[in-house]
Amino acid sequence: MAVFSRGFGGRRREADPALPPGQYLTKDFPVLSAGPTPRIPTDEWTFRIVTEKATTTTWTWDEFLALPIEDIDTDIHCVTRWSKLGTSWRGVSIDTLMAEVDTDAQFAMAHCYGGYTTNVPMADLLGGKAWVAFEFDGAPLAPEHGGPARLLVPHLYFWKSAKWVNALVMQDRDRPGFWEQNGYHLHGDPWTEERYW
Repeated sequence: MAVFSRGFGGRRREADPALPPGQYLTKDFPVLSAGPTPRIPTDEWTFRIVTEKATTTTWTWDEFLALPIEDIDTDIHCVTRWSKLGTSWRGVSIDTLMAEVDTDAQFAMAHCYGGYTTNVPMADLLGGKAWVAFEFDGAPLAPEHGGPARLLVPHLYFWKSAKWVNALVMQDRDRPGFWEQNGYHLHGDPWTEERYW
C-alpha cells in the first residue's frame, strides 16, 4: 500500500527558473513511500555492491562512516511535481564506494530494506553525481526520509534516490525496478519530464 502526503503548497515554475517543467516549489519535505517505513538500527545496517561476476564488497555502518564524507548542497525534484531547492546532505560518493570494485556493467539496480528497487545507469551514479546519504539539514536522516541511509541521485526524479538503500547490484542491461515496472520512466530526468513510459 502506497502512502502519500500532499502537505505542501507551491508556486508555478514561471516564478522560479530553477524549477524543472511542471514542478512546484515547496518548503516542506513531503513523505512518499511505497510501503511501511523500515527502521534499521545502524549496528545491523550494511551496504554492499555486487558485480556482474557476483563479487560482493560490503561495508558495515562503522566502515561506511570511516570513508571520505562529502557535503552536498542540491535541489531535489519529485515526480509528483514538488521540488525543494537548496537542500543540504552529507554522504559518501558512489565514486568512493566503486573505487575498488571491478565491474564493466553499465547499469545498476539499487536494493533497499523493505524490498524496494530502482534501476540507475552507472553514468548517472558516477562522476560526482550520486551518494549514499546519511544526514539531511545537519541531522541524521530520519527513517521516514530513508534513514539511516538513502541513495541520493539529485539530478533525476527523487524516486531514483532510493530510501533505506542497502545494495547496488550491477546489471548487464537496464532492467526496471519497482516503480519502473509500474509505469514510471526507466530514466527519470526532471528537465525533460521523463515521468512515465
